[in-house]
Amino acid sequence: MKSFSRTLALLFAVGLGGCDATLLANLKPGLSSAAEVRTQLGAPAAEWPDPDGSVTWEYPRGPEGTRTWMLTLDARSVLQSIGQALTEENFARVEKGWRKEQVRRLLGTPSGTVYFPQKPEEVWEWRIAPLQPVNSAWFHVHFGPDGTVTGTSRREESPVGGPDQN
Repeated sequence: MKSFSRTLALLFAVGLGGCDATLLANLKPGLSSAAEVRTQLGAPAAEWPDPDGSVTWEYPRGPEGTRTWMLTLDARSVLQSIGQALTEENFARVEKGWRKEQVRRLLGTPSGTVYFPQKPEEVWEWRIAPLQPVNSAWFHVHFGPDGTVTGTSRREESPVGGPDQN
């Protein structure tokens, strides 16, 4: 039964990625309009204006999904690029001293937030692709009392009853 549950969870996760792949494949940078993006993906979770007049639309797939799509449209509302926010390159870009808005702009909406009053510290987390396919993984950004980044961390957990749970 555990094997069936794991297989079902894996198929569900792959299915979510598959849906995005199908929807995103219908969008063509340089050709697709903002209206076409909304038809395919719905309203964005956030709109990030850029200095050049373009705007980046955020499409998080959390809390259980491991993707956050960022689609940039130019000043004429034509799709210019489709990017994945939750990448190792972006995780490495987060620096001590960054404000919450900078982190949110880079990585998108966190899948969860926890506050530790004894520390005091606020931690945002994003579910990310694990190193081992059956595991679950998260990337964390830690904020101090002044609301700036104090560090980052990550964790990866194997399923309960998995090989390293004995």
